[in-house]
Amino acid sequence: MKTFDGASYRAEHFLWEVQDGIATLTLNRPERKNPLTFDSYGELRDLFRELRYSKDVKVVVIRGAGDNFCSGGDVHEIIGPLVRMQENDDMPGLLEFTRMTGDAVIEMRHCPQPIIAAVDGICAGAGAILAMASDLRLGTTRAKTAFLFVRVGLAGADMGACAILPRIIGHGRASELLYTGRVMTAEEGERWGFYNRLVAPEELHASADALARELAAGPTFAHGMTKKCLEQEWSMGIAEAIEAEAQAQAICMQTRDYGRAYRAFVDKRKPEFQGD
Repeated sequence: MKTFDGASYRAEHFLWEVQDGIATLTLNRPERKNPLTFDSYGELRDLFRELRYSKDVKVVVIRGAGDNFCSGGDVHEIIGPLVRMQENDDMPGLLEFTRMTGDAVIEMRHCPQPIIAAVDGICAGAGAILAMASDLRLGTTRAKTAFLFVRVGLAGADMGACAILPRIIGHGRASELLYTGRVMTAEEGERWGFYNRLVAPEELHASADALARELAAGPTFAHGMTKKCLEQEWSMGIAEAIEAEAQAQAICMQTRDYGRAYRAFVDKRKPEFQGD
């Protein structure tokens, strides 16, 4: 049976640390507001795919080094080469790139671990997509989120934005952001439901860590089932969704964590979940 040891993984294009079941992924190019490259996109895709097989990673926190989350694709290392592909009529190369970036989002949504985005400062373009593709988002009062694709002559339909963003903030608000590329302020983001809550910049990492610890202490198998149901029920009718949840819950009732919760309740103590 395939397994993946998150604690022993050595990232090449960002920082990665696992402690007490919590993986912290830090985009680490603060001098340029943590942009992504071809290589970092690919590594993100591959890492989140491998996390399906991890037993030691229970929650993932994504953050940026310094005072910003992520400024999107690197202008010189991504956009420049893509323009040269366009000038050379390299449609297969362009499609290979856009599919790779989309695959990163697919793997984020398919890995069983809840993903928390801890967003400070600039969160733009592909950075906004990484936050959008996470399960929970904490922002600071100075977070500036923008889906910038229209500003470089591209559609707002990028990496699942037209599918996922309307489900978070509503169709009209998503349409405004994707058509205009304007900045969504931190206050708008919280009011619209993009951010679960806002905190002071100096409290962001501690708040994300506290939320991650709360989730890691929970029934992680059940968390994975919740994530799967949230994902697959987008395209289901009510009756189909209820049946899917009935099956999911019956599976969860076979876990030892379910029995641990009952015995803890009887003993009037807090349950200690183990994820099995």
